[in-house]
Formats: sequence, C-alpha cells, structure tokens
Amino acid sequence: MHGLSLILEPEELTVIVNTGDDFDHFGLRICPDIDSVLYALADRENREVGWGRRDETWQVLDEMRALGDEAWFKLGDKDLALHLIRLGLLRHGKSLTAVTRELALRLGVSQAILPMSDAAVSTTVLTADGDLAFQDYFVRHRCEPQVLGFRFEGIERAEPSAELVRALTDPGLDGIVFCPSNPYVSLGPILAVAGIRSLLEERSKPIVAVSPIVGGKALKGPAGKMMLERGETVSALSVARMYGGLVDAMILDESDSELLRQRLPSDPQLYTAQTVMRAVDDRKALAADCLRVLANL
Repeated sequence: MHGLSLILEPEELTVIVNTGDDFDHFGLRICPDIDSVLYALADRENREVGWGRRDETWQVLDEMRALGDEAWFKLGDKDLALHLIRLGLLRHGKSLTAVTRELALRLGVSQAILPMSDAAVSTTVLTADGDLAFQDYFVRHRCEPQVLGFRFEGIERAEPSAELVRALTDPGLDGIVFCPSNPYVSLGPILAVAGIRSLLEERSKPIVAVSPIVGGKALKGPAGKMMLERGETVSALSVARMYGGLVDAMILDESDSELLRQRLPSDPQLYTAQTVMRAVDDRKALAADCLRVLANL
C-alpha cells in the first residue's frame, strides 16, 4: 500500500481497510489498521517495529502503570491524541468513514482511506483456550493459543458505505491489489461484509494479490501459524486458493518460484517478484510489479 502511494497520484489510490481489529480501550475507539494506514501515508509510522508513531513517547502509559493499571495495549502519547480526536468526532455523530476522512486531512493525507463498514465489527479468535477478542489473542496472549476458527461479531449488521461502493464500481477503476495481508483476519472481515464480495466478483477490472507467505513462513504476524493450526499447508499457493477464484493473479516471492510448477488450471495466474520489503525502494518496486501484472491481465 505504501509503495503504491509513492508511485501513484493521490487521486489514483483508494485504500479499503479492515476494521475487525477495532475495539474500545480506555473509553476510546481504537482502529489499529486504519491508524497504521494513516501513519504510513502521512510518513509518521514507526517502521522499526511496524506499528504506531515514529518518535513516540509513553508518559501517559507509564503513569497508568504506576497507578496500578495493567496497560497491556501500548498506546503512545501522540497516538492517544489521534484517538481522543476520533472519540470527539464519533460522539458528534459522524460516521467512521467521515471521521477517517477528517483525520486524514488533519495528517495531510490526500489518498482516500475507506473503512470496510461504518458498523462496528469485532473479530473473535476461537482457540483451544476459549474464545478471545482479537487484540486479546494478538497482543495480550501474543498469538500463543491454538487457533480453531474465527467469528466476526456484528458482521450481520455491516454493509459497505456509499463511498466504498462508489470506489469499487468507479468506471475509472484500473484494478485492485490485495496487499500481503493475513487472509483470515485482515482480508477475511472485509470479504465478509455483505455486498463486498459480490461487487468484487462482478467487477470488470482484474485483482492481483501479493502473498503474505514467503518460503513457507509469514514474514510478519501469525498468518503462518494460523494456517498450520487450521490444517492448511503454509505456502503462497495455499493463500491463492483461499481466495476461492476471486483473484486473477497472485504475486509470489522469487524464492517460491518452484510453486509455479504446482499451479492447477483452477488456480490464479502466478507471477514472481521480490516481495520482501526491507527499504522504501523495495516497496516502490513491488508496487510497480503489481501495476505491471494488472496491466498484463
């Protein structure tokens, strides 16, 4: 996503974001994926750890610990400022889409960032230790419990916003990129929102996905562990098959080129590129590869 923002004009890029990770904490509405996108596009992200703000301070959290609070979810001082502004805007009756647009403007972000829905949806991870809210599983329990499945609380009330529908039906749409994300808990909730999958299935432009699995491992997060515990082979090809014919092509890392020989006729077309992004130039190069694949399709 960040790479695409570096090679496309702002009006050429729309980012649709998972909100299944959202939850209430300290009385605030926390939207981790939206905020990660905001910080990345505003060039304020902490790239060393992959989340939060750069040059963050932790005085509020340190004081809460000193006062006896567990403070298990790390919110920095600058991050808290954003959450407080979001809370105020939501309390004034603005939709999450409108609030996200307002926050983007305040951060100097020109690209459209669209939540998958304005309705609250919460991912629950079904584990051998019981059902856990996603952030409990991901942060508090560090992804250690064995995963049995997933449930998206509130998904039956969720629908795409008018802005999101317009984005997916825009005659000027050239293509769609599924960024290298966890297929279960990042893309899964988006595709579960009523109407989104059908809009994608009916679209006239191609979809390319970038594999989050390289060499049989997830470079970031628990996707590989989840796949293994769900009985899936941990490979880029397995991810391609999870999308059930929705994507037209999958970009694999160069190191997984042997998987090209395992492709079935029913699988998406497969391409290889350097998908491991260690520097900004790597992000730009992968984004350019995505656009070339879309053009070929």
